[in-house]
Amino acid sequence: MSTITVSGKPRLSLAQIINMSVGFFGIQFAFGLQNANVSRIFQTLGAKIEEIPILWIAAPLTGLIIQPIIGHMSDKTWLGKWGRRRPYFMTGAIFASLALFVFPNVTALWMAAVMLWLLDASINISMEPFRAFVGDMLPDSQRTAGFAMQSFFIGIGAVISSLMPYILTEFGVANEAPPGVIPDSVRISFIIGAVLYMLAISYTVFTTREYSPDELKSFGDIREGDEHVTIKTKLSSFLNKGLVWFLIGVVLSAVLYFYNSSASQPLEKELYVLSGGIAAFGLFQLFAWFLQSRKISNGFVEVMDDLNFLPATMKKLAVVQFFSWFALFAMWIYSTPALAQHIAGTTDASSAAYNKMGNWVGVLFAWYNGFAAIFAFLLPVLSKKFSRPVTHMIALIAGGLGLISYYFFKDENLLIISMAGIGLAWCSILAMPYSMLTTALPANKMGVYMGIFNFFIVIPQILAATLLGIFTKHLFNGNAIMTIVLGGCSMIVAALLTLRIKDK
Repeated sequence: MSTITVSGKPRLSLAQIINMSVGFFGIQFAFGLQNANVSRIFQTLGAKIEEIPILWIAAPLTGLIIQPIIGHMSDKTWLGKWGRRRPYFMTGAIFASLALFVFPNVTALWMAAVMLWLLDASINISMEPFRAFVGDMLPDSQRTAGFAMQSFFIGIGAVISSLMPYILTEFGVANEAPPGVIPDSVRISFIIGAVLYMLAISYTVFTTREYSPDELKSFGDIREGDEHVTIKTKLSSFLNKGLVWFLIGVVLSAVLYFYNSSASQPLEKELYVLSGGIAAFGLFQLFAWFLQSRKISNGFVEVMDDLNFLPATMKKLAVVQFFSWFALFAMWIYSTPALAQHIAGTTDASSAAYNKMGNWVGVLFAWYNGFAAIFAFLLPVLSKKFSRPVTHMIALIAGGLGLISYYFFKDENLLIISMAGIGLAWCSILAMPYSMLTTALPANKMGVYMGIFNFFIVIPQILAATLLGIFTKHLFNGNAIMTIVLGGCSMIVAALLTLRIKDK
């Protein structure tokens, strides 16, 4: 470790920041393969196009549940030379690599659904502590640089993994297979991903030493007595919140069920996930009440208590995250149909023009990830010149304008300009909220609050998968390009909401 200090915690060298960030290349490589190929695998194994969203829903729900648990556990862990967060990096890497080996060799749709769940759960075990890792290791003056370096490796991993089947095909690997069989280009891509995941995580684990609890105390990050947990939520509050949220979830589920039973055009099934999630949250609060009423305090009660006392900065950032990720999901879900309809003039998913535009969207997504990797180095410069909230606001406005420009560009090549704005927003979304958040979190709860912060990525994902379809069909009369414009407006709303955040 470097011995140059600023207000307690040592500043790390550029090489040390790189070493602690390389693992994210492996994580994003796995996510990139998952995002680009899982729907293809599902369809190869017989899934209908309308069944794909519900098959995908396991992935965000897994993160919703696992990340706070892993965050809480990593906050409480210290395994000597293995450290606090690194055991979780390696555990997740082992299981994710095994899942990547097995996934493209499954022969039934139910097996693929199970493997997606296992893969996403394993990736989350590795990923969640990485956000807290930056808060643990870097002083506040370097955290923007730390998260920006993660954004750089995320961008590089996303570009290469997205293009991997295409690259292998260019080298002569078969991109087609008999019905029900996953092509070699996809299967070999997943094997390469498994190897790179283990190598990248292992590199970070073996090149980075974590600070011990005694060192963190000497820096002032951890205080004496932090290990003693005080549950702040009153018993009556656990009970009342639990009953209210449970009843809201049950009522919404019942209304949805009776509406869909009689409606000629029933609402999307994913709405059951949202209403069920509300009811589940109520049940969790009730279970915490039950344990506390019997003087039983454990990690579950602590997480429920933490949910009831989110730091003020975190609440403000949560709203920004909600509108930012709602916009991103609008782009990811609707870019292909929107551009095929708006530029190529077709809604026929089997047509050559539609599929050509679909291929071009893949290239555009590689462009925005490439831009994100480059712009990651700009974030620390902008945050020093202005502030972290202002930097994030600038990036989100650029991203919002990039999405809105979909409507005005009639030449698909001009959309590369749109990708520049989206790339700036994407790298900032991956870095700046976490940089601002770490300054507002107690060091002894960094992991669990980072896990809870993931809620505000998952919830807009579920809403986007349901509400955007309704908006596209009924509000925009099937004109999907307006859904992209709505996403751009949502991102600009997120930008304006950053003005509520004061940089500490």
